[in-house]
Amino acid sequence: MKPILVAAAVSLVVSILFTPYLIRVFSKQGFGQEIREEVQSQHAAKRGTPTMGGVAILVAMWVGYLVSHLMGGDPMTASGLLVLGLTTALGIVGFLDDFIKIRKQRNLGLNKTAKLVGQLIASVLFAILAIQFANKHGVTPASVELSFLRDISVISFGAIGFVIFAYVAISGWSNAVNFTDGMDGLAGGTAAMVLATYVLISFWQLRNDCFGEAGPTAGCYTVRDPLDIAVVAAAAMAACVGFLWWNAAPAKIFMGDTGSLALGGLLAGLSMVTRTELLMIVIGGVFVVEALSVVLQIVVFRSTRRRLFRMAPFHHHFELAGWAETTVIIRFWVLAGISCMFGVGLFYADWLALANP
Repeated sequence: MKPILVAAAVSLVVSILFTPYLIRVFSKQGFGQEIREEVQSQHAAKRGTPTMGGVAILVAMWVGYLVSHLMGGDPMTASGLLVLGLTTALGIVGFLDDFIKIRKQRNLGLNKTAKLVGQLIASVLFAILAIQFANKHGVTPASVELSFLRDISVISFGAIGFVIFAYVAISGWSNAVNFTDGMDGLAGGTAAMVLATYVLISFWQLRNDCFGEAGPTAGCYTVRDPLDIAVVAAAAMAACVGFLWWNAAPAKIFMGDTGSLALGGLLAGLSMVTRTELLMIVIGGVFVVEALSVVLQIVVFRSTRRRLFRMAPFHHHFELAGWAETTVIIRFWVLAGISCMFGVGLFYADWLALANP
């Protein structure tokens, strides 16, 4: 438990203190956000607000993770480092996207092909490495089997299939968080709740580890490094909370694609190493709805030349309907909390059913 608390505490402090430094530096450099034409009237005052604040989240997460290991003496693990590596790689893709937007003074950065190639490289490297590094029990960081609350043994992708699945999942989640990042604190607050849920899940897996001191028990979990996964999730959660201090409305800085793509990759990675890939759809319900709203808007418009929503992603639909920005944000946070609680309920119910047949 101590490494988890240390990681969270250190990451929170670093995030809160480092973010205002970035605000000053980015403001001096003119690294300001451009605003979509469709919401210029609602968000005109936000033009020029420093962006690329996801750098603070990444730095705080890494510092919290490293200090936790230095103080606790526990070795770093393949699972933790792979998830952090995936998060950082996608953060770099997002940083390039943000930087191009700033330099060209428009709300378009990397083209779709370049962004997808970046996601592809990060995803393939993660997927290939995640099914290596078996521990003494033969368990690798990720599994080639599809998972819901645990691995579903009858649905196996095989190595090549898993790489393809990982790319779809990672690019899907990174884009979903990116779509959600359109209002002050919306993506950051939602991600913090999802990450807090994964702290609980991975800690419970640690307490009921099939390879722990107590040995295999009814309902135990076959996860390679549950403690280190919990440390990563806790560090990331605290980093988001610290960043939210400055990103809450009215935002002093935006996370940009640097943060949103990184956090999406982080969530995808956590779902794979905890064997909860389908459960993530429940826990991250707000992100799923935001992504679906974009897909549906495109499909309906191309089919009928009419718009299903006033604007996609979904949160802008309510804003254009007259809801105050803070109202949209808080209500989406409530929905995110409900999704997380429902996900935890499913996870715990599964354990109860197996531990007490």
